[in-house]
Amino acid sequence: MQLDTKYFGQISYSPEQVLDFPNGLFGFEKETQFVLLPFSGSHGNMLCLQSVAGPAPAFILMNPFSLKPDYAPILSDQELAWMGVSQSHELCYYVMCVAREPVGESTVNLRCPVVINPDAHKGIQVILDTEDYHMRHRLDEFSTKEVD
Repeated sequence: MQLDTKYFGQISYSPEQVLDFPNGLFGFEKETQFVLLPFSGSHGNMLCLQSVAGPAPAFILMNPFSLKPDYAPILSDQELAWMGVSQSHELCYYVMCVAREPVGESTVNLRCPVVINPDAHKGIQVILDTEDYHMRHRLDEFSTKEVD
């Protein structure tokens, strides 16, 4: 199948690559099918969640563990059951990124991760029940500073 994308031009994809988000994403509840596309050179840490309906919407996702290794998202029992797993660590987590210039001013939403069960080709976006994470963490918060 062919798809016009926001960041990659026209691509080919197979139905097996489609992730089903039955509830859509916050603010985009009618968009329920996406493919996950890695950005070149990001080593899998930056991806595009591209709607299969067309070039928009397309969201930039980041691997939160590459930014914050101690990131510990915990889903409710209901969310785990809905995703078909018994523990949070059985799932893949991504955070949405709003890209800005300069890059350090870009933000990620650690409070509302996109959660994917790659075996079931199913995803949801959740709001974590914790005050530890916020919706707008600047990327420069995570940069390591060189020690003199």
